[in-house]
Amino acid sequence: MRASSPSRSLAIALYLLRRLASLAATLAVASVLVFAVLDVLPGNAAEVMLGDSATPESLQALSAKLGLDRPAPERYLAWLHGLARLDPGLSASYEVPVAELVAERLAVTAPLALMAMALTTVLALASGVYAASRHGRAGDLGVMAASQVGLALPNFWLAILLILLFSVRLQWFPAGGFPGWRADDGGGLGPGLRALLLPAVALAVVQAAILARITRSAVLDALGEDFVRTARAKGLTRPAVLWRHVLRNAFVPILTVMGLQFANLLTGTIVVENVFSLPGLGRLTFQAIANRDLVLVRNVVMLLAAAVIVVNFAVDLAHAAIDPRLRTPR
Repeated sequence: MRASSPSRSLAIALYLLRRLASLAATLAVASVLVFAVLDVLPGNAAEVMLGDSATPESLQALSAKLGLDRPAPERYLAWLHGLARLDPGLSASYEVPVAELVAERLAVTAPLALMAMALTTVLALASGVYAASRHGRAGDLGVMAASQVGLALPNFWLAILLILLFSVRLQWFPAGGFPGWRADDGGGLGPGLRALLLPAVALAVVQAAILARITRSAVLDALGEDFVRTARAKGLTRPAVLWRHVLRNAFVPILTVMGLQFANLLTGTIVVENVFSLPGLGRLTFQAIANRDLVLVRNVVMLLAAAVIVVNFAVDLAHAAIDPRLRTPR
């Protein structure tokens, strides 16, 4: 045992180094692509931002302000330096620091994504395990039918239905807007969570339908393993076997989908935030595109891409923690 401990620690360290190197390389490639698409490929970013009616003087002034008179590699390195210092520059349309705008909007989008992910996880795991435990019976067919309906519902249409039912007709929840997290400004934790609940449900339904089907398939595969019969022979009840043993062994594919879904929730809030008039990152992106604010669009897109990459990195680490075999290179 003593001899194997250093080898195990070395294997873990090498795995972490490989994953960190992959994370850094992926972030670098993403930054190059984002910069190239938004700063190099359009030709003249100042002309894109000001439109066809811009005068030569205004184009020259904005080009100088954005540093477009410098070579692209120099501008790219300057942008990376600003990102490293959490100072990616000023928004061209709002005339305020991009970091300040993003931080203000993340205070809405991040809790919304976390609420939607929590609802997705609870609904999907409960319904997926329930369907697998009643394979081929009415409960299984009912869950699969409900998940099929959930897959067919567009987020924006479900959001409108939720507003009509719970805001207009029943008047249980606000139809839109966000009161803020500070009680001094008329908001607070309770009102803030209440304003985010319907948008979270609109985001979670489709994701829960997908994850429930994945959970059902993974649990059904695990139910056929020998350890299930062993656990049952030891006297464990069927619910105990399902939740303590089967779900844990089936969790690797489930966790993969959960990681992708959380990344999708972060990047897919544009429509739902606009339906509910939430001042989040999705709505900020939509407004930045409408205002042709390429500086803001570039940094928001890079933030969302980095969020997706980091979430996938965390999922890989969680996979390795659940199944140590994944730490061994093949």
